[in-house]
Amino acid sequence: MATDTARDAAARPMRADARRNYERLLAEARTAFTERGTDTSLEDIARRAGVGIGTLYRHFPNRTALMGAVFQGEVDALLSRARELGDAPQPCTALVEWLRAIITHASTYRGLSRALMAAPADESSGLARCSRPMREAGGVLLTRAQQSGAVRPDVDIRDLMQLTNGIALAAEESPDDPELADRLLTLTLTGLKAGR
Repeated sequence: MATDTARDAAARPMRADARRNYERLLAEARTAFTERGTDTSLEDIARRAGVGIGTLYRHFPNRTALMGAVFQGEVDALLSRARELGDAPQPCTALVEWLRAIITHASTYRGLSRALMAAPADESSGLARCSRPMREAGGVLLTRAQQSGAVRPDVDIRDLMQLTNGIALAAEESPDDPELADRLLTLTLTGLKAGR
């Protein structure tokens, strides 16, 4: 009975004031994550949104749930880009372009790469719900590149996504070297090539 009640509550649309609070929290979190990083204070986000911390936790039970909601729009754009690249005439080039887009996205928010690298360990987290479709979309691009003979058949999408997030994290830690991400991606891609 309690499960049915919770399911009914989740299915009901939000009241107008709750929707406004939710949108303000997302906007403030996006700004805070961009300016101060993903480990910024949740209390500060709530205060800037003009709500109490309890309201934040009612909408987002933990930091990863908030991060998942904030990044969902960007994830949707990356998934859309993967679909566009799915029919590209050069599958390896399409895969590389998509990986670069991921690195660019991750560089927008300090700390995102580190959080994404930890996300696969907790499949129930808000970030895992973003990571799963990204792995699936990347898997399609990787498979096409492998079938074309450009990428080794033993490369796994989970490893490739971790490498990509690792590159984004390394670039984040070295802001004085704007070419680092591209150099590291090039080195990674050299190791992925078939026929080595």
